[in-house]
Amino acid sequence: MRKYPTPPHTIKMGSGKFFREIEIPQQKPDGDGALFPAVLTPLSNTDYTGKANLSGFEEAIKAHKPWLESLLQKRGAILLRGFPVSSVSDFNDVVEAFGFPEAFYVGGRASRSQVLGRVYTTNEAPQDKTIPFHHEMAYVPDYPSKLFFYCDVEPGAGGETPIVLSHIIYDKMKEKHPEFVAKLEEYGVTYTKIMTDDDQQNTFTGSGWKSAYMTTDKTVAEERATKQGTKLEWMGTSVKTITGPVPAVKFDKGSQRKTWFNSLANSYGGPANPELYDPNRSIEIGNGEPLSDEAMADCLRILDEECVAIPWKKGDVMLVNNLMVLHSRKPLLKPPRRVLVSLCK
Repeated sequence: MRKYPTPPHTIKMGSGKFFREIEIPQQKPDGDGALFPAVLTPLSNTDYTGKANLSGFEEAIKAHKPWLESLLQKRGAILLRGFPVSSVSDFNDVVEAFGFPEAFYVGGRASRSQVLGRVYTTNEAPQDKTIPFHHEMAYVPDYPSKLFFYCDVEPGAGGETPIVLSHIIYDKMKEKHPEFVAKLEEYGVTYTKIMTDDDQQNTFTGSGWKSAYMTTDKTVAEERATKQGTKLEWMGTSVKTITGPVPAVKFDKGSQRKTWFNSLANSYGGPANPELYDPNRSIEIGNGEPLSDEAMADCLRILDEECVAIPWKKGDVMLVNNLMVLHSRKPLLKPPRRVLVSLCK
């Protein structure tokens, strides 16, 4: 018997004729008596084996959207498993069924490409490399509020997308390093990165400036960067981007909690994280001070301790509240793997 059973009322409120909440071994208590993330499957007596049932799934999403949104706000992430999502087109239809406006990847640091409609590749860096924890586009003011991930090709081994509740990281970091967190809250952080004109797919922050700002015109790139609070300093065909100071901690009105809303873990390349050292990328506190190596070592450890890493299954769709949840990527141990993404406002 699990120590933290799923609250019966949650299943009753959301089930209707379609959804059933289940438990899986990887979930963890969220501190409020529920499990993270929420995992939904079809009711056991529902036949979702045929392609025709995709439209029924879409209608169920539309009919239960208020409940699904409420569940997302309470739990931070929802894994939809066992539903008839068997292709990229199906996934695009599911995203459309939720009806959230699309968020565009202007100013994004990762190399990615459009696949179909609102569906894009996830980070195109080599899949045998770790991508550290981050909130999507935490370095720009117009970040996506929701992320959809879709498993198109199930990994042979590894390649999970770990997730962790951001308020837990904030609380634990504040308890262990109150002065460091106080500086982050007062001054924010400043991100610096050198972008070439072409994408560099050997690194997880390898987007070139043409891809990042969706233009080949330097003037247009400057205009779009300025709107995001980023300064561009041209160096021939490359450019140095300076973003910030921007907040490193945000207040989530929905949960009434502070969240660790930043990209510290995947921008810091100091002694506690030497494998991420990159002379073309850096981060510092907004007052110009370097990050505390001791604090960052604890931060990386806490992220790993608190996260949930669920092995992907073909057809899985995971909806993530980007303000509440950080995500990362574990190295792929046995190819192939294809996980796609859609960003929403």
